[in-house]
Amino acid sequence: MNFAAQLFYSSYLSERLERLYSPKPALKDSEENDPFWQRWEIIACHPLMLQTSSLPRSSLNGIAVRRPTLIEPERLKDFGEEELLNGDVKVHETKVVGASEIMLMNPPKTRRLSEFRIVPRPPIQYLRFEDISAAAFRIQTGIQKTPCTYSRLSKQYGMEIYLKKEHLHYTGSVKERGVLYLLSSLTQQQRKGVIVATDCNFSMAVAHHAVELKVPVFVIMPSCCSSPRLRIYRDYGAMVISYGSTGHDSQNHARHLANENGYLYLEEDECPAYLAGLGTVGMEIYEQVPKLDAVVIPAAGQYGLLAGTAAAIKHLNSQILVIGVEPEGFPLLLQSLKTDGPIKDMHTNPNKKLYGDLMERSLGVNTFELAKKLVDKVISVSEENSLVAMLRFQEFERSTVDTEGAIGLAAILAGQLPELRGRRWVLCINILQCVDRALVLDDRVSKFTVQLGEWPGDMAKLLDVLSREDVRANCVECVVETRDKTQSVQLRKTLSERYPSICWLDR
Repeated sequence: MNFAAQLFYSSYLSERLERLYSPKPALKDSEENDPFWQRWEIIACHPLMLQTSSLPRSSLNGIAVRRPTLIEPERLKDFGEEELLNGDVKVHETKVVGASEIMLMNPPKTRRLSEFRIVPRPPIQYLRFEDISAAAFRIQTGIQKTPCTYSRLSKQYGMEIYLKKEHLHYTGSVKERGVLYLLSSLTQQQRKGVIVATDCNFSMAVAHHAVELKVPVFVIMPSCCSSPRLRIYRDYGAMVISYGSTGHDSQNHARHLANENGYLYLEEDECPAYLAGLGTVGMEIYEQVPKLDAVVIPAAGQYGLLAGTAAAIKHLNSQILVIGVEPEGFPLLLQSLKTDGPIKDMHTNPNKKLYGDLMERSLGVNTFELAKKLVDKVISVSEENSLVAMLRFQEFERSTVDTEGAIGLAAILAGQLPELRGRRWVLCINILQCVDRALVLDDRVSKFTVQLGEWPGDMAKLLDVLSREDVRANCVECVVETRDKTQSVQLRKTLSERYPSICWLDR
Protein backbone atom coordinates (compact mmCIF):
# COMPACT_ATOMS: atom_id res chain seq x y z
CA MET A 1 0.00 0.00 0.00
CA ASN A 2 1.50 3.42 -0.97
CA PHE A 3 2.01 6.29 1.43
CA ALA A 4 -1.01 8.29 0.34
CA ALA A 5 -3.36 5.36 0.91
CA GLN A 6 -1.91 4.65 4.39
CA LEU A 7 -2.31 8.31 5.36
CA PHE A 8 -5.91 8.45 4.22
CA TYR A 9 -6.74 5.22 6.02
CA SER A 10 -5.06 6.26 9.31
CA SER A 11 -6.85 9.62 9.36
CA TYR A 12 -10.17 7.96 8.67
CA LEU A 13 -9.58 5.35 11.38
CA SER A 14 -8.52 7.90 14.02
CA GLU A 15 -11.54 10.07 13.24
CA ARG A 16 -13.77 7.07 13.45
CA LEU A 17 -12.34 5.91 16.81
CA GLU A 18 -12.48 9.41 18.25
CA ARG A 19 -16.13 9.75 17.39
CA LEU A 20 -16.83 6.29 18.70
CA TYR A 21 -15.01 6.55 22.06
CA SER A 22 -15.49 10.18 22.89
CA PRO A 23 -17.60 10.80 26.05
CA LYS A 24 -21.25 11.62 25.37
CA PRO A 25 -22.88 14.75 26.74
CA ALA A 26 -25.12 14.50 29.76
CA LEU A 27 -28.74 13.74 29.11
CA LYS A 28 -31.33 16.38 29.69
CA ASP A 29 -34.17 15.87 32.14
CA SER A 30 -36.58 15.41 29.28
CA GLU A 31 -34.56 12.62 27.72
CA GLU A 32 -34.67 9.05 28.89
CA ASN A 33 -31.60 6.85 29.42
CA ASP A 34 -32.49 3.53 27.90
CA PRO A 35 -30.35 0.81 29.53
CA PHE A 36 -30.89 -1.27 26.40
CA TRP A 37 -28.28 0.81 24.53
CA GLN A 38 -24.51 1.37 25.05
CA ARG A 39 -23.36 0.34 28.51
CA TRP A 40 -19.79 1.04 29.57
CA GLU A 41 -18.28 -1.97 31.23
CA ILE A 42 -15.41 -1.17 33.60
CA ILE A 43 -12.70 -3.82 33.98
CA ALA A 44 -9.84 -4.04 36.43
CA CYS A 45 -6.68 -2.22 35.32
CA HIS A 46 -4.29 -5.15 35.41
CA PRO A 47 -1.20 -4.94 33.23
CA LEU A 48 -1.40 -8.55 32.19
CA MET A 49 -4.98 -8.18 31.15
CA LEU A 50 -4.16 -5.00 29.26
CA GLN A 51 -1.29 -6.67 27.47
CA THR A 52 -3.04 -9.88 26.65
CA SER A 53 -6.29 -8.30 25.68
CA SER A 54 -6.73 -8.07 21.98
CA LEU A 55 -9.64 -5.69 22.29
CA PRO A 56 -9.20 -1.98 21.50
CA ARG A 57 -8.56 -0.01 24.67
CA SER A 58 -8.82 3.55 25.81
CA SER A 59 -7.93 5.10 29.15
CA LEU A 60 -10.39 7.03 31.26
CA ASN A 61 -8.85 8.44 34.47
CA GLY A 62 -6.32 5.62 34.62
CA ILE A 63 -8.96 2.97 34.22
CA ALA A 64 -9.05 0.74 31.22
CA VAL A 65 -12.43 0.34 29.69
CA ARG A 66 -13.75 -2.13 27.22
CA ARG A 67 -15.28 -1.02 24.04
CA PRO A 68 -19.01 -0.47 24.61
CA THR A 69 -21.39 -2.84 22.97
CA LEU A 70 -24.30 -1.56 21.01
CA ILE A 71 -26.72 -4.00 22.67
CA GLU A 72 -26.58 -5.69 26.07
CA PRO A 73 -25.34 -9.26 25.74
CA GLU A 74 -28.11 -10.74 27.88
CA ARG A 75 -30.65 -9.20 25.46
CA LEU A 76 -29.11 -10.84 22.41
CA LYS A 77 -31.22 -13.94 22.92
CA ASP A 78 -34.23 -11.87 21.98
CA PHE A 79 -32.92 -11.41 18.47
CA GLY A 80 -32.43 -14.99 17.35
CA GLU A 81 -29.43 -17.29 16.84
CA GLU A 82 -25.79 -16.11 16.97
CA GLU A 83 -22.82 -16.62 14.64
CA LEU A 84 -19.21 -15.99 15.81
CA LEU A 85 -17.06 -14.20 13.20
CA ASN A 86 -13.53 -12.62 13.44
CA GLY A 87 -12.77 -12.73 17.14
CA ASP A 88 -15.26 -11.06 19.47
CA VAL A 89 -17.42 -9.46 16.83
CA LYS A 90 -20.78 -11.11 16.81
CA VAL A 91 -23.32 -10.79 14.11
CA HIS A 92 -26.90 -11.53 15.09
CA GLU A 93 -29.46 -12.58 12.57
CA THR A 94 -32.90 -11.19 13.30
CA LYS A 95 -35.97 -12.96 12.06
CA VAL A 96 -38.99 -10.79 11.64
CA VAL A 97 -42.19 -12.76 11.93
CA GLY A 98 -45.17 -10.90 10.63
CA ALA A 99 -48.24 -10.67 12.81
CA SER A 100 -51.35 -12.64 11.84
CA GLU A 101 -53.49 -10.79 9.39
CA ILE A 102 -56.61 -9.29 10.90
CA MET A 103 -59.68 -10.10 8.84
CA LEU A 104 -62.26 -7.36 8.93
CA MET A 105 -65.94 -8.24 8.81
CA ASN A 106 -67.96 -7.11 5.89
CA PRO A 107 -70.12 -4.09 6.65
CA PRO A 108 -73.82 -4.88 7.23
CA LYS A 109 -75.96 -4.83 4.17
CA THR A 110 -78.25 -1.88 3.96
CA ARG A 111 -81.86 -3.07 3.86
CA ARG A 112 -84.90 -1.24 2.80
CA LEU A 113 -87.74 -0.70 5.23
CA SER A 114 -89.98 -2.84 3.07
CA GLU A 115 -87.60 -5.81 3.50
CA PHE A 116 -88.08 -5.98 7.26
CA ARG A 117 -90.72 -8.49 8.33
CA ILE A 118 -93.09 -6.94 10.83
CA VAL A 119 -93.94 -9.41 13.59
CA PRO A 120 -97.48 -8.66 14.79
CA ARG A 121 -98.12 -8.47 18.49
CA PRO A 122 -100.36 -11.13 19.99
CA PRO A 123 -103.96 -9.90 20.11
CA ILE A 124 -105.33 -8.77 23.43
CA GLN A 125 -107.63 -11.40 24.89
CA TYR A 126 -111.14 -10.07 25.34
CA LEU A 127 -111.92 -12.41 28.25
CA ARG A 128 -109.04 -13.78 30.32
CA PHE A 129 -109.16 -16.44 32.99
CA GLU A 130 -107.72 -13.90 35.42
CA ASP A 131 -110.88 -11.82 34.92
CA ILE A 132 -113.11 -14.80 35.65
CA SER A 133 -111.08 -15.69 38.74
CA ALA A 134 -111.35 -12.09 39.98
CA ALA A 135 -115.11 -12.19 39.41
CA ALA A 136 -115.43 -15.41 41.41
CA PHE A 137 -113.60 -13.82 44.33
CA ARG A 138 -115.66 -10.63 44.19
CA ILE A 139 -119.14 -12.24 44.05
CA GLN A 140 -118.56 -15.13 46.45
CA THR A 141 -120.30 -13.30 49.29
CA GLY A 142 -123.36 -12.27 47.25
CA ILE A 143 -123.90 -15.41 45.14
CA GLN A 144 -124.37 -18.88 46.51
CA LYS A 145 -122.48 -21.79 44.99
CA THR A 146 -125.19 -23.80 43.26
CA PRO A 147 -125.06 -27.61 43.56
CA CYS A 148 -124.06 -29.89 40.71
CA THR A 149 -125.79 -33.21 41.45
CA TYR A 150 -125.88 -36.64 39.84
CA SER A 151 -129.00 -37.08 37.73
CA ARG A 152 -131.42 -40.01 37.77
CA LEU A 153 -131.45 -39.77 33.98
CA SER A 154 -127.93 -41.26 33.83
CA LYS A 155 -129.00 -44.90 33.87
CA GLN A 156 -131.76 -44.21 31.38
CA TYR A 157 -129.28 -43.05 28.71
CA GLY A 158 -126.12 -44.96 29.63
CA MET A 159 -123.98 -41.98 30.66
CA GLU A 160 -123.06 -40.02 33.76
CA ILE A 161 -125.17 -36.85 33.76
CA TYR A 162 -124.70 -34.09 36.31
CA LEU A 163 -127.08 -31.14 36.59
CA LYS A 164 -125.71 -27.70 37.44
CA LYS A 165 -128.78 -26.17 39.08
CA GLU A 166 -128.44 -22.47 38.33
CA HIS A 167 -132.16 -21.96 38.95
CA LEU A 168 -131.51 -21.90 42.69
CA HIS A 169 -130.32 -18.30 42.65
CA TYR A 170 -132.52 -15.72 44.35
CA THR A 171 -134.07 -14.51 41.10
CA GLY A 172 -133.96 -17.98 39.53
CA SER A 173 -131.42 -17.09 36.84
CA VAL A 174 -127.73 -17.61 36.18
CA LYS A 175 -127.52 -14.00 35.03
CA GLU A 176 -127.18 -12.93 38.64
CA ARG A 177 -123.49 -13.83 38.44
CA GLY A 178 -122.72 -11.45 35.62
CA VAL A 179 -124.99 -8.70 36.94
CA LEU A 180 -123.47 -8.70 40.43
CA TYR A 181 -119.90 -8.46 39.13
CA LEU A 182 -120.97 -5.77 36.66
CA LEU A 183 -122.56 -3.66 39.39
CA SER A 184 -119.58 -4.23 41.70
CA SER A 185 -117.26 -2.85 39.01
CA LEU A 186 -119.13 0.47 38.61
CA THR A 187 -117.39 3.73 39.43
CA GLN A 188 -118.68 6.13 42.06
CA GLN A 189 -120.20 8.33 39.37
CA GLN A 190 -121.99 5.36 37.77
CA ARG A 191 -123.43 4.38 41.16
CA LYS A 192 -125.62 7.48 41.03
CA GLY A 193 -128.37 5.31 39.55
CA VAL A 194 -129.07 2.57 37.00
CA ILE A 195 -132.05 2.10 34.66
CA VAL A 196 -133.42 -1.02 32.95
CA ALA A 197 -136.28 -1.17 30.49
CA THR A 198 -136.86 -4.81 29.52
CA ASP A 199 -138.90 -7.37 31.38
CA CYS A 200 -136.42 -10.25 31.57
CA ASN A 201 -134.24 -12.16 34.01
CA PHE A 202 -131.40 -9.69 33.47
CA SER A 203 -133.56 -6.79 34.66
CA MET A 204 -134.72 -8.76 37.69
CA ALA A 205 -131.12 -9.52 38.63
CA VAL A 206 -130.23 -5.83 38.26
CA ALA A 207 -133.17 -4.78 40.44
CA HIS A 208 -132.27 -7.24 43.20
CA HIS A 209 -128.50 -6.73 43.41
CA ALA A 210 -128.57 -2.97 42.82
CA VAL A 211 -130.77 -2.58 45.90
CA GLU A 212 -128.43 -4.89 47.85
CA LEU A 213 -125.47 -2.67 46.85
CA LYS A 214 -127.45 0.48 47.74
CA VAL A 215 -127.50 1.70 44.14
CA PRO A 216 -130.75 3.43 43.08
CA VAL A 217 -132.47 1.41 40.35
CA PHE A 218 -135.34 2.42 38.07
CA VAL A 219 -137.42 -0.05 36.03
CA ILE A 220 -139.24 1.41 33.01
CA MET A 221 -141.90 -0.95 31.71
CA PRO A 222 -144.65 -0.63 29.09
CA SER A 223 -148.25 -0.55 30.19
CA CYS A 224 -148.81 -4.04 28.79
CA CYS A 225 -146.49 -5.60 31.37
CA SER A 226 -148.37 -7.82 33.81
CA SER A 227 -149.04 -6.62 37.32
CA PRO A 228 -147.47 -9.69 39.02
CA ARG A 229 -144.20 -9.00 37.23
CA LEU A 230 -144.24 -5.34 38.22
CA ARG A 231 -144.97 -6.35 41.81
CA ILE A 232 -141.83 -8.52 41.82
CA TYR A 233 -139.68 -5.54 40.83
CA ARG A 234 -141.26 -3.44 43.56
CA ASP A 235 -140.69 -6.18 46.11
CA TYR A 236 -137.00 -6.17 45.22
CA GLY A 237 -136.93 -2.45 46.07
CA ALA A 238 -136.82 -0.90 42.59
CA MET A 239 -138.80 2.14 41.49
CA VAL A 240 -141.16 1.01 38.70
CA ILE A 241 -142.41 3.45 36.06
CA SER A 242 -144.98 2.48 33.40
CA TYR A 243 -144.47 4.28 30.12
CA GLY A 244 -145.66 3.63 26.57
CA SER A 245 -147.56 0.78 25.05
CA THR A 246 -144.61 -1.18 23.62
CA GLY A 247 -141.16 -2.19 24.72
CA HIS A 248 -139.53 0.23 22.28
CA ASP A 249 -141.40 3.14 23.86
CA SER A 250 -140.20 2.26 27.35
CA GLN A 251 -136.62 1.72 26.20
CA ASN A 252 -136.44 5.07 24.42
CA HIS A 253 -137.86 6.78 27.49
CA ALA A 254 -135.31 5.00 29.71
CA ARG A 255 -132.41 6.24 27.57
CA HIS A 256 -133.83 9.76 27.69
CA LEU A 257 -134.05 9.68 31.50
CA ALA A 258 -130.52 8.28 31.75
CA ASN A 259 -129.07 11.11 29.62
CA GLU A 260 -130.95 13.83 31.48
CA ASN A 261 -130.13 12.68 35.01
CA GLY A 262 -126.69 11.11 34.52
CA TYR A 263 -127.88 7.58 35.21
CA LEU A 264 -126.45 4.44 33.69
CA TYR A 265 -128.72 2.61 31.25
CA LEU A 266 -128.09 -1.14 31.46
CA GLU A 267 -129.03 -3.80 28.97
CA GLU A 268 -127.73 -7.29 28.49
CA ASP A 269 -124.66 -7.10 26.26
CA GLU A 270 -121.17 -8.56 26.00
CA CYS A 271 -119.20 -6.27 28.30
CA PRO A 272 -116.14 -8.04 29.82
CA ALA A 273 -117.36 -7.73 33.43
CA TYR A 274 -120.70 -9.36 32.64
CA LEU A 275 -119.08 -12.24 30.71
CA ALA A 276 -116.49 -12.76 33.46
CA GLY A 277 -119.25 -13.14 36.03
CA LEU A 278 -121.03 -15.71 33.88
CA GLY A 279 -117.76 -17.58 33.42
CA THR A 280 -117.65 -18.42 37.13
CA VAL A 281 -120.10 -21.24 36.32
CA GLY A 282 -117.29 -23.04 34.51
CA MET A 283 -114.94 -22.72 37.49
CA GLU A 284 -117.53 -24.23 39.84
CA ILE A 285 -118.33 -27.09 37.45
CA TYR A 286 -114.65 -27.99 37.13
CA GLU A 287 -114.29 -27.96 40.91
CA GLN A 288 -117.44 -29.95 41.67
CA VAL A 289 -117.19 -32.75 39.07
CA PRO A 290 -113.84 -34.58 38.88
CA LYS A 291 -112.69 -36.33 35.69
CA LEU A 292 -115.11 -34.34 33.58
CA ASP A 293 -115.45 -35.14 29.86
CA ALA A 294 -117.89 -32.52 28.53
CA VAL A 295 -120.11 -29.57 29.40
CA VAL A 296 -123.40 -28.89 27.58
CA ILE A 297 -124.64 -25.29 27.72
CA PRO A 298 -128.06 -24.16 26.42
CA ALA A 299 -127.47 -21.37 23.90
CA ALA A 300 -131.06 -20.26 23.35
CA GLY A 301 -130.09 -16.62 23.71
CA GLN A 302 -127.57 -17.45 26.49
CA TYR A 303 -124.52 -16.78 24.34
CA GLY A 304 -122.69 -14.95 27.13
CA LEU A 305 -123.06 -17.98 29.40
CA LEU A 306 -121.72 -20.26 26.67
CA ALA A 307 -118.72 -18.02 25.91
CA GLY A 308 -117.84 -17.36 29.55
CA THR A 309 -118.12 -21.00 30.60
CA ALA A 310 -116.03 -22.11 27.63
CA ALA A 311 -113.30 -19.60 28.51
CA ALA A 312 -113.03 -20.97 32.06
CA ILE A 313 -113.27 -24.66 31.16
CA LYS A 314 -110.76 -24.52 28.31
CA HIS A 315 -108.21 -22.73 30.48
CA LEU A 316 -108.48 -25.32 33.25
CA ASN A 317 -108.50 -28.34 30.91
CA SER A 318 -108.43 -27.96 27.15
CA GLN A 319 -109.46 -31.63 26.70
CA ILE A 320 -112.96 -31.07 28.10
CA LEU A 321 -115.57 -30.67 25.36
CA VAL A 322 -117.79 -27.58 25.39
CA ILE A 323 -121.05 -28.03 23.43
CA GLY A 324 -123.71 -25.44 22.74
CA VAL A 325 -127.34 -26.35 21.95
CA GLU A 326 -129.82 -24.08 20.13
CA PRO A 327 -133.45 -24.45 19.03
CA GLU A 328 -134.05 -25.13 15.37
CA GLY A 329 -136.40 -22.16 15.23
CA PHE A 330 -133.62 -19.72 16.08
CA PRO A 331 -130.11 -21.15 15.29
CA LEU A 332 -128.35 -17.79 15.52
CA LEU A 333 -124.91 -19.04 16.57
CA LEU A 334 -124.95 -22.01 14.21
CA GLN A 335 -125.72 -19.83 11.20
CA SER A 336 -123.16 -17.25 12.30
CA LEU A 337 -120.43 -19.90 12.42
CA LYS A 338 -121.33 -21.00 8.90
CA THR A 339 -121.04 -17.43 7.59
CA ASP A 340 -117.94 -16.72 9.75
CA GLY A 341 -119.52 -13.65 11.27
CA PRO A 342 -122.30 -12.70 13.69
CA ILE A 343 -125.69 -12.44 12.02
CA LYS A 344 -127.71 -9.40 12.99
CA ASP A 345 -131.11 -10.38 11.61
CA MET A 346 -132.56 -13.88 11.72
CA HIS A 347 -135.63 -14.18 9.53
CA THR A 348 -137.27 -16.83 11.66
CA ASN A 349 -140.28 -16.94 13.94
CA PRO A 350 -139.62 -19.21 16.94
CA ASN A 351 -142.38 -20.33 19.23
CA LYS A 352 -142.47 -17.59 21.88
CA LYS A 353 -144.42 -19.79 24.27
CA LEU A 354 -141.45 -22.17 24.38
CA TYR A 355 -138.37 -20.01 23.88
CA GLY A 356 -139.45 -16.56 25.00
CA ASP A 357 -138.48 -13.42 23.12
CA LEU A 358 -135.57 -14.88 21.18
CA MET A 359 -136.12 -12.39 18.38
CA GLU A 360 -134.80 -9.67 20.69
CA ARG A 361 -131.58 -11.57 21.44
CA SER A 362 -128.42 -10.70 19.54
CA LEU A 363 -124.92 -12.11 19.15
CA GLY A 364 -122.04 -9.68 19.69
CA VAL A 365 -118.74 -9.74 17.84
CA ASN A 366 -116.60 -10.58 20.88
CA THR A 367 -118.99 -13.28 22.09
CA PHE A 368 -118.97 -14.78 18.61
CA GLU A 369 -115.16 -14.81 18.48
CA LEU A 370 -114.96 -16.51 21.87
CA ALA A 371 -117.50 -19.14 20.83
CA LYS A 372 -115.75 -19.70 17.51
CA LYS A 373 -112.41 -20.25 19.24
CA LEU A 374 -113.43 -22.20 22.35
CA VAL A 375 -116.71 -24.06 21.66
CA ASP A 376 -116.14 -27.51 20.18
CA LYS A 377 -119.61 -28.16 18.78
CA VAL A 378 -122.90 -26.34 18.25
CA ILE A 379 -126.10 -28.24 17.39
CA SER A 380 -129.80 -27.42 17.07
CA VAL A 381 -132.77 -29.41 18.34
CA SER A 382 -136.40 -29.53 17.31
CA GLU A 383 -139.35 -28.26 19.29
CA GLU A 384 -140.72 -31.78 19.67
CA ASN A 385 -137.51 -33.09 21.29
CA SER A 386 -137.49 -30.13 23.66
CA LEU A 387 -141.03 -30.91 24.83
CA VAL A 388 -140.16 -34.58 25.40
CA ALA A 389 -137.07 -33.52 27.35
CA MET A 390 -139.27 -31.37 29.59
CA LEU A 391 -141.41 -34.46 30.22
CA ARG A 392 -138.32 -36.55 31.11
CA PHE A 393 -137.30 -33.99 33.71
CA GLN A 394 -140.74 -34.18 35.26
CA GLU A 395 -140.67 -37.99 35.34
CA PHE A 396 -137.11 -38.55 36.62
CA GLU A 397 -136.10 -35.33 38.37
CA ARG A 398 -139.54 -34.41 39.78
CA SER A 399 -139.13 -30.86 38.50
CA THR A 400 -140.61 -28.68 35.81
CA VAL A 401 -137.99 -27.30 33.45
CA ASP A 402 -138.59 -24.80 30.68
CA THR A 403 -137.41 -25.50 27.16
CA GLU A 404 -134.26 -23.39 27.51
CA GLY A 405 -133.11 -25.69 30.31
CA ALA A 406 -134.25 -28.87 28.60
CA ILE A 407 -132.69 -28.45 25.14
CA GLY A 408 -129.43 -29.96 26.39
CA LEU A 409 -131.22 -33.21 27.19
CA ALA A 410 -133.19 -32.84 23.95
CA ALA A 411 -129.90 -33.20 22.04
CA ILE A 412 -129.39 -36.58 23.75
CA LEU A 413 -132.94 -37.66 22.88
CA ALA A 414 -132.35 -36.75 19.24
CA GLY A 415 -129.16 -38.84 19.13
CA GLN A 416 -126.98 -35.85 18.15
CA LEU A 417 -124.36 -36.42 20.85
CA PRO A 418 -123.26 -40.06 20.50
CA GLU A 419 -119.74 -39.15 21.66
CA LEU A 420 -121.08 -38.63 25.20
CA ARG A 421 -122.33 -42.17 25.66
CA GLY A 422 -120.53 -43.77 28.60
CA ARG A 423 -118.85 -40.48 29.53
CA ARG A 424 -119.28 -37.95 32.32
CA TRP A 425 -120.79 -34.59 31.40
CA VAL A 426 -122.63 -31.67 32.98
CA LEU A 427 -125.84 -30.00 31.84
CA CYS A 428 -126.40 -26.44 32.96
CA ILE A 429 -130.06 -25.77 33.90
CA ASN A 430 -130.82 -22.09 33.76
CA ILE A 431 -134.43 -21.66 34.83
CA LEU A 432 -137.05 -23.84 36.43
CA GLN A 433 -140.43 -22.18 36.21
CA CYS A 434 -144.12 -22.97 36.25
CA VAL A 435 -145.96 -23.31 32.96
CA ASP A 436 -149.39 -22.13 31.95
CA ARG A 437 -151.08 -25.18 33.46
CA ALA A 438 -149.77 -24.33 36.91
CA LEU A 439 -151.00 -20.75 36.52
CA VAL A 440 -154.47 -22.07 35.71
CA LEU A 441 -154.45 -24.30 38.78
CA ASP A 442 -153.45 -21.28 40.85
CA ASP A 443 -156.48 -19.38 39.51
CA ARG A 444 -154.26 -16.81 37.88
CA VAL A 445 -155.30 -17.47 34.28
CA SER A 446 -158.87 -17.12 33.09
CA LYS A 447 -160.17 -18.12 29.67
CA PHE A 448 -163.56 -17.05 28.41
CA THR A 449 -165.61 -16.47 25.28
CA VAL A 450 -168.06 -13.59 25.00
CA GLN A 451 -170.58 -12.72 22.32
CA LEU A 452 -170.54 -9.03 21.45
CA GLY A 453 -173.35 -7.01 19.93
CA GLU A 454 -173.50 -5.78 16.39
CA TRP A 455 -172.53 -2.22 17.25
CA PRO A 456 -168.97 -1.18 16.36
CA GLY A 457 -168.33 0.28 19.83
CA ASP A 458 -168.96 -2.97 21.75
CA MET A 459 -165.36 -4.14 21.30
CA ALA A 460 -164.03 -0.86 22.71
CA LYS A 461 -166.31 -1.20 25.73
CA LEU A 462 -164.99 -4.72 26.46
CA LEU A 463 -161.38 -3.59 26.26
CA ASP A 464 -162.18 -0.64 28.50
CA VAL A 465 -163.56 -3.00 31.14
CA LEU A 466 -160.43 -5.16 30.99
CA SER A 467 -158.24 -2.07 31.26
CA ARG A 468 -160.01 -0.82 34.36
CA GLU A 469 -159.59 -4.24 36.02
CA ASP A 470 -155.80 -3.99 35.39
CA VAL A 471 -155.53 -7.37 33.67
CA ARG A 472 -153.45 -8.40 30.72
CA ALA A 473 -154.89 -10.14 27.69
CA ASN A 474 -152.26 -12.57 26.44
CA CYS A 475 -154.18 -13.75 23.41
CA VAL A 476 -157.29 -12.37 21.76
CA GLU A 477 -159.19 -14.29 19.11
CA CYS A 478 -161.58 -12.15 17.17
CA VAL A 479 -164.22 -12.76 14.51
CA VAL A 480 -165.14 -9.50 12.79
CA GLU A 481 -167.43 -8.56 9.90
CA THR A 482 -166.48 -5.93 7.31
CA ARG A 483 -168.56 -3.98 4.81
CA ASP A 484 -166.74 -5.26 1.75
CA LYS A 485 -163.48 -6.70 0.47
CA THR A 486 -161.78 -3.31 0.38
CA GLN A 487 -162.38 -2.73 4.08
CA SER A 488 -161.16 -6.26 4.83
CA VAL A 489 -157.88 -5.62 3.01
CA GLN A 490 -157.47 -2.28 4.78
CA LEU A 491 -158.16 -3.92 8.16
CA ARG A 492 -155.54 -6.59 7.56
CA LYS A 493 -152.98 -3.95 6.60
CA THR A 494 -153.70 -1.77 9.63
CA LEU A 495 -153.63 -4.62 12.15
CA SER A 496 -150.46 -6.13 10.64
CA GLU A 497 -148.65 -2.81 11.00
CA ARG A 498 -149.86 -2.29 14.57
CA TYR A 499 -149.43 -5.89 15.78
CA PRO A 500 -146.54 -7.64 13.97
CA SER A 501 -147.25 -10.90 15.84
CA ILE A 502 -150.80 -11.16 14.52
CA CYS A 503 -151.76 -14.54 13.10
CA TRP A 504 -154.66 -14.72 10.62
CA LEU A 505 -156.81 -17.80 11.10
CA ASP A 506 -158.17 -19.98 8.30
CA ARG A 507 -161.65 -19.18 7.08
